Order: sequence, then C-alpha cells, then structure tokens
Amino acid sequence: MKKIGILFGKERSFPEAFVQRVNELANGEFLAEYVKIDKIFQAEPLDYAVIVDRISQDVPFYRAALKNAASTGTAVINNPFWWSADEKFFNNALAVKLGIPVPKTALIPSREHPNDTSEESFSNLAYPLDWDAIFEYTGFPAYMKPFDGGGWKDVYKLNDKEEFFEKHKLTRQSVMMLQEEIEFDAYFRCYCIGAKYVRIMQYEPRNPFHLRYAVEGEPASEELLQTIHDYVITLNQYLGYDFNTVEFAVRDGIPYAIDFCNPAPDAEVTSVGQENFHWVIETAAQYAIERARAHKPDQDNLTWGEYIKGSIKQTPKLAKIKASEEVPVMEELAAPVELEKPKPAKAAGKSSKATKSVKAKKEVEAPEEEAAEKPAEEPKAKAGKTAAAAKSPAAAKDTAKPKAAAAPKAKKAASTKK
Repeated sequence: MKKIGILFGKERSFPEAFVQRVNELANGEFLAEYVKIDKIFQAEPLDYAVIVDRISQDVPFYRAALKNAASTGTAVINNPFWWSADEKFFNNALAVKLGIPVPKTALIPSREHPNDTSEESFSNLAYPLDWDAIFEYTGFPAYMKPFDGGGWKDVYKLNDKEEFFEKHKLTRQSVMMLQEEIEFDAYFRCYCIGAKYVRIMQYEPRNPFHLRYAVEGEPASEELLQTIHDYVITLNQYLGYDFNTVEFAVRDGIPYAIDFCNPAPDAEVTSVGQENFHWVIETAAQYAIERARAHKPDQDNLTWGEYIKGSIKQTPKLAKIKASEEVPVMEELAAPVELEKPKPAKAAGKSSKATKSVKAKKEVEAPEEEAAEKPAEEPKAKAGKTAAAAKSPAAAKDTAKPKAAAAPKAKKAASTKK
C-alpha cells in the first residue's frame, strides 16, 4: 500500500486533521501518517509515495533528506529543489515579465562583507552605489526586507533616505530589497493548492493577528476577484508551487502581488479560522491522494514550474497562461469540497462566481504569514565575522568601521502598511 506522509514541526491542528482526512477519503487505498526518520542513506527511499513538507524551510537536515527522497521517486509537496533556489526578488522580476503588477523593488547588497570575503571579493560592485537613482525608483515611504526572507521578519518601514541608512546598518550581512509602499484600499490573501485550486480571502495585515480575518470592507467586484484568481494560477504554475499563498494589495482597483514565495504557508486553525481551515484540509487531502495515484515508482514525481520546463524545452518562458473555464475562484464550505478533475490539456481557469463575502455574500477571508518553526522576533544582529566597512559594498554614508556589538532593535512594519 502506498503511503502519504506529512513532515512538520510545532504545528498540530493541520497535520492531525490532514492525516485523518486523507485516511477517510482514501478508504484503504492509501495510508496517511506522520513521517518518521531514523536514518538517511544516500539514494535509499523513505517509503512514501507523497510527502507534504511543512518544516524543511527551517531545518536543513530535513531539506537534504527530502531531496534524497525525491531522487528515489517521492513526490514532495513543495518541490524542495525549487523552493530552496527561489527567492522574493526573482519572484518580482518574473511577475513583471508575466504582466502581473508588483511594487517597484530594488536589490540592495549587504551592509557588511559576508564571512570569508573581503573588499577584493566585490571588484565588480561600484562604490558608492547610485543611491539617488535607487531612492527615486522606489520612492518613500518604502519597505526594506530580506530578499529571501519570510514570516514578516526583519521588515522595516522607511520614510526617507536618512532612515534607510540608519536601519540598513542593522541588517549586517543580509541582502535586502527596498520596495515601494502600496497604500491599499483592499487586501487579499489567497491559498493555491496544486496550482489550480484557489481560495481568495479578505485580509487586513494592519490588524492584530487575531483580527486579521475580521474584515468588514466593501464587497469586491467579480472582475477584481477573477483577475486575482488568474494571477494566482499564473504565478503558481510558472513557479511550480503545489501549496502556496499569494498576497495582493489593491490600489486604485489594481491588485499588486506582494508576497508569493511561501513554501509552508500558515494553516493552523487558530490562525486562519474554521472555514478556511476546512477548505485547506479538504483540498490538500484530495490533492495528496491525486498525487499518490499519479505516482510512478523510481521516477521524478516532483512538480516543476513552467519557467523551468520552458528552459528545458527551449521554448519561450514568458507566454502568459490563459485561464480555462474549469477552475473555480473558490469553493462553498458548507460541506466537504468535491474537487473537479482538471483537464490535462488546459492550464489556469476562469472561475465560478465567488461565494460569500462579509457583506455581499462572497467568501473572501484571509490567513496568516508563512508557517515558520520560530516565531517572529525583533531584528537582532546576526552572529558571525564582522568585516571592516571602510569600503564595504553597501556602506551607506560613512567609512567608519562598524562596531561588533549587536545593533539596537528596530520597530518592524507590515510590507504594505498604510
């Protein structure tokens, strides 16, 4: 009997409900259980057709174990090779090429030299950087965040260039992005499972965590929901994510994709709410069974995005995926979801009308940040070798050698805070 496993950390409600629901739906065809690892030998399988990964983004040992399992035929959700190579700045660049609006974003080199490098390691980097051009491009207010971060960690709201230089000193060896602020009229967070099943949820990132789903704004138009839905499908099909969330800040009717690189998005019932939790469990369970049925022993059973597949086939990468008429914007949650079987020849799809919202009977609520093994903390100076910044590639205004002591804590802000 094929097995479906789930690998997880501190979370409890999602893994427990997922295993229970898979076993109910599989009805003896498959066995779902928690993954158990007592040894890892090269090229030896873990004896699972499918593994849902909820923790390897925080545990390098698990990441290596999952890549080994994938090499022996396990279908890992999400593809550990892709998400560990992916990062947010590339996501934004790809979105621009796909015609999906994103905030203007610039890449900023680390304030200090990385360990085991020196001034000579940056022979090709101009010093000083063209800060005026960078600030003119993004404008202020702006947000500075790690180019490969998540969970709203080490995010700074900046009102002017002086504040940028002050906060940039705290980032030490981290490569950062400077991103335009989107003052939004509405905000949505969207689950996407299998790059075809979408749930759009209204979300208010400026509220406390327990109130971020208590949204009582104006109902969204069908046209806006359809646009968001199609953007979600396109991004996930190009990136190759099986289980992901995408956030949109809507300004003047235009949805800007804010965050769409979440290898283990939050799915705890206390975070996302009961109805969203039910949809995620039902959809994830049925999708895992779908992948187990499609599993072929000793073959590559991973999901690879259109960006990668286009490179392999030497075909154009950036032709937009057209929506079909078979993928609904979202599903009714009163009863267990009966997922449609997508036609293999079709890609993204036009959706049915949204179900209920807070006031207009359209269902658009929203979950939380990417699941992480450690809770978000105030920014701290990272441990490690401190190189002189007299000619550091991203030294902002001065040539003084930075102190080795930990930098003062700084207040963080949501990436699209009004």
